Amino acid sequence: MKYPVTRRENIVDVIHGTEIADPYRWLEDANSEETASWVAAQNAVTMPLLRSLAGRDTLRERLANLWNYERVGVPWQEGGKWFWTFNPGLANQAQLMVGDAPAVNGRILLDPNLLSTDGTAALAGTSVSPCGTWLAYSIQRAGSDWQTWHVRNVETGDDTADFVEWAKFTGASWAADASGFYYSRYAPPKDGEAYQAVNENHVVYFHALGTPQADDVLVYATPDQPKWNLSADVTEDGDYLMLYQYAGTDRRNGIAFRSLTAGDAMVQQWLPVGEAAYSILGNDGPTFYILTDNGASRKRIVRLHIGQPFSDAVEIVPESNDTCQSVSLIGETLIVSYLRDARSYVECWSLDGIALGEIILPGIGTSGGFAGTRKAKSVCYAFTGYTAPAVIYHFDVATRASSILREPHVPFDRTAFVTTQHFATSKDGTRVPYFQTQLAENVGKSNLPVYQYGYGGFDISLTPGYSPAAIAFMERGGVYVVANLRGGGEYGDTWHVAGTKLNKQNVFDDFIAVSEDLITRDVTEKNRIAIAGGSNGGLLVGACSTQRPDLYGAAIPAVGVLDMLRFHLFTIGWAWQSDYGNIENEDEFRALLAYSPYHTLVSGTSYPATLVTTSDHDDRVVPAHSFKYAAALQFAQNPDAAPTLIRIETQAGHGAGKPISKVLDEQADVFAFVAEHIRMEL
Repeated sequence: MKYPVTRRENIVDVIHGTEIADPYRWLEDANSEETASWVAAQNAVTMPLLRSLAGRDTLRERLANLWNYERVGVPWQEGGKWFWTFNPGLANQAQLMVGDAPAVNGRILLDPNLLSTDGTAALAGTSVSPCGTWLAYSIQRAGSDWQTWHVRNVETGDDTADFVEWAKFTGASWAADASGFYYSRYAPPKDGEAYQAVNENHVVYFHALGTPQADDVLVYATPDQPKWNLSADVTEDGDYLMLYQYAGTDRRNGIAFRSLTAGDAMVQQWLPVGEAAYSILGNDGPTFYILTDNGASRKRIVRLHIGQPFSDAVEIVPESNDTCQSVSLIGETLIVSYLRDARSYVECWSLDGIALGEIILPGIGTSGGFAGTRKAKSVCYAFTGYTAPAVIYHFDVATRASSILREPHVPFDRTAFVTTQHFATSKDGTRVPYFQTQLAENVGKSNLPVYQYGYGGFDISLTPGYSPAAIAFMERGGVYVVANLRGGGEYGDTWHVAGTKLNKQNVFDDFIAVSEDLITRDVTEKNRIAIAGGSNGGLLVGACSTQRPDLYGAAIPAVGVLDMLRFHLFTIGWAWQSDYGNIENEDEFRALLAYSPYHTLVSGTSYPATLVTTSDHDDRVVPAHSFKYAAALQFAQNPDAAPTLIRIETQAGHGAGKPISKVLDEQADVFAFVAEHIRMEL
């Protein structure tokens, strides 16, 4: 490969007595003409090569065919109306629907496809007022995390003049009388810094309906804690404003509250930051129901009087051997969703702590939804698996009976595939689960091409889910593998912590162990495995391909965190120190440096064929991570070895809201590149 020449600078930092070279720091300046020229030069090499790959266009057609089915989001009820999202097939963005019954005979309330010509305006958040009259909705453009909030009359479909901007990492929570809503925002960034400047001093405002944003009332701020993220939620009875406080991405949040019935009541701190994770499920007056991992790594449900110390809490649902993922309080029933070896399991409990029975799910997969109110008599949920798009179910709370509401029809035979679960043994002896899906006719065959996906961080669990791209890969004889690594939430807080900070190397060891287990089981062989992951998963791919370049045929680090010594300097990156650590701590600095993909490349090494992917509007993990890593990888790669490319999407961000047309192009490029380098025919 002949790559564009990337200028190297003699920049050296000294951290804890160690000299750290950073020759591509100039690529951090997203606004410079030199960076723009570099991006154009890289795409000029990458895009023609990807589009010329054998079978790429045929694959693109098949992906469009697989994506072209009706997709219905899980309906929820508010103010006597039902709301759900709907995509007829290949629309760039899903429409928001409203009707008198769930997912039946609805009308279009909002169509984001009308907000831009290229499909890059996406619906980011919705909140319906308790009376069902008003819809607060937020729009994100070009994939950015920044949101603008608007208000629409549900009955007429007309927008009011309300407009709220510079909101990020927030929903909207309506006052009980629908007079306005609470939301969180940052101060407007300086010109040219919207996509890179550090996000600090998150504050909560109240926006009164029909007034300009300039008149919004500051409700809550923590100037002494500029790096806390804040969110506000009005209780269903309208009596309390609950204020959540998060120290970055650390799940051990605090909760403050303010009475909304006592005039100018002050905000009172209740549960402290840094002790445990707390989530309010609902309340009966001053008695609150809380999901927490305080005293229970895999979480439990307790009852506690507002303002009282947690030591006074009364346990309702004890910790299980399975990991509690979420809980919904519908009517007088707690619907508790668990993970059992990373697959969904759902039970119902009474508020008195009596087990009411299991909601039977149809197999290995993931359930989700169950969003409703205390007044609701029914609720909807979805169930999906690796070869099954989401089926929407209606659940009667009184009878605890489920019935299929909407089932999608897809252009392939689901019965032709089989999903199995296996366990690898990591370097330190830890048992690591992974799911393996493939054509049933290929079970037992050897040396098959593998696409291995992982994440391993931030207490996020990878559970079975449908991917049209994975179906296309498996139709061509591939094996689709998803690994459940430490750092995630599959086995509770202990599992998460075992993959953070000084323990982060465990995550990479787990992923490599899964690869080696596939080889030991004769499913595949070295160099026929492609590894992929996004964001923190991009770090995973970068670290594993750097540590074990002999093992993999292809690597796809997407929107990855790849410079582990400077991630905290951009947008919300500082918040990730709860998982990664802080370079000001020498031990954590040494651990970060030891696996940082950008810093551990060795010149002359034969690394796997690599396609780095990022987007110009990614203000979550700024594209400088991918720019610098790609430049360093191209410099280090053995000139006789496989290509190392970067694909830079325009008018897109970290992934949320990406139009279907861009998704199809990207997936066709990625899987064609993978096929080329793990000896697979398309």
